[in-house]
Amino acid sequence: MFRQARFNEPLILEMGQNGRIGSNIEECELDINGIPRELLRSDLNLPEVSEVEVVRHFTRLSQMNWGVDLGPYPLGSCTMKYNPRLNEELAWLDEVQLIHPLQEMEGALEIMYKLDIALSSLTGMKRFTLQPAAGANGEFTGCLIMRKYHKDNNQERDEIIVPDSAHGTNPASAAMAGFKVVEIPTGRDGLIDLEILKEAVSSRTAGLMMTNPNTLGIFEKNALEIAEIIHDAGALMYYDGANLQGILGIARPGDLGFDIVHLNLHKTFSTPHGGGGPGSGPVGVKEHLEEYLPIPLVKFNGKGYELEWDRPKSIGKVRGWYGSFPVLVKAYTYLLSMGIEGLRLSCKIAVLNTNYFAKKVSTIRGFSLPFGEVYRKHEVVISAENLAKETGVTALDVAKALLDRGLHPPTIYFPLIVKEALMFEFTDTETKENIDLYISALKEISDIAYSNPSQLKEAPKNTSIGRLDEVFANHPKTMCLSYRMLKKSHASGK
Repeated sequence: MFRQARFNEPLILEMGQNGRIGSNIEECELDINGIPRELLRSDLNLPEVSEVEVVRHFTRLSQMNWGVDLGPYPLGSCTMKYNPRLNEELAWLDEVQLIHPLQEMEGALEIMYKLDIALSSLTGMKRFTLQPAAGANGEFTGCLIMRKYHKDNNQERDEIIVPDSAHGTNPASAAMAGFKVVEIPTGRDGLIDLEILKEAVSSRTAGLMMTNPNTLGIFEKNALEIAEIIHDAGALMYYDGANLQGILGIARPGDLGFDIVHLNLHKTFSTPHGGGGPGSGPVGVKEHLEEYLPIPLVKFNGKGYELEWDRPKSIGKVRGWYGSFPVLVKAYTYLLSMGIEGLRLSCKIAVLNTNYFAKKVSTIRGFSLPFGEVYRKHEVVISAENLAKETGVTALDVAKALLDRGLHPPTIYFPLIVKEALMFEFTDTETKENIDLYISALKEISDIAYSNPSQLKEAPKNTSIGRLDEVFANHPKTMCLSYRMLKKSHASGK
């Protein structure tokens, strides 16, 4: 029923045999006089392997890696939706890949200008900067805009309110921008408690950072009241766009009272997660904050497109050049190919998938839905607290057991306000059959937990590497991401 891992691949450094070569390279004269002696290495300690061994080794490794092209990637709060090949093909055109930022090509500027208009229309903002490199960079940008706005209004506001269910980057970004973070607890219904919010707001409040739907996948039904409380205090509303998929084409953050929005193009708009780069986290603002956006912006002068640098109140640049242009092309392609009805349908399917899964899993022994049976949006947090109390099998064990069944596990232990949290997100591109596969796997894991829990404590068994010693791996003295760490771990029996 479930896919099994097929390989136990050795390290390339363990495959060498004396005398084997992949290619012959003629000796050549190389002037090394300008290279500092301490940077020269006489022995590279590279394995002696043939070309075919190298090709087969790295091909096998690629087949062992997981990706959205192989199956579901239900990491809650990350929206790992399928990346349409049309988007990828257009982004790989030479005209996109080989352009230099200083060329300021008219076509590239037009794409950025029209993407700005599309994102503004979808979110209810006046204008966007496409410069930020990712969501966290967008948050930092939004916090800098808040700070400069209040400074220009001669107001000393040094606090930003953040719900305890927020993404971890929210308080980090606020702190980096020089603000004190005021955390407020989530109410029993999984929503922001209005009375607690009122108590937290003061003349020092610069803004509130929140996402809607929130990290629990629940829509903040009091969004308008929340915005009124914040605005009456002279503060600003910041929208973390990580969960925009849950309201895409149905509701706009701007209409809910938000003044600043960041979007994750590598989530809602189907561009790949960077794995270190590139990413994109555009930031949009209402009209009263437009003058603070980073420079430059793209404008239409009536005849063509040009960069707008003369913006005296801008916070400056938050990244080199104008943004990750190939990523912007992918997002723009996605918007054009989907259209507003397609985007709205993607939201509805994501919500349908989530609630189907949540309803089914809530009937499995050991699992429960925190904060009641209220409808979720694009994601849901399942608690394995009962399973852990009754069998000793934790959320971590469940995740490892899913790996044994050839399924990528969800986000675990987040948000922190849910004990033994398993955070699932099945996007609009997932089929009912794949969702049913997870439901069946969780049912099987539950049955084993109540009959033979020790079996799950040993998972995973069917992967190329068994359960890692995560304490050892994260210890400052041993956190060396190299083959030496693996050898040391094996030698110590961990």
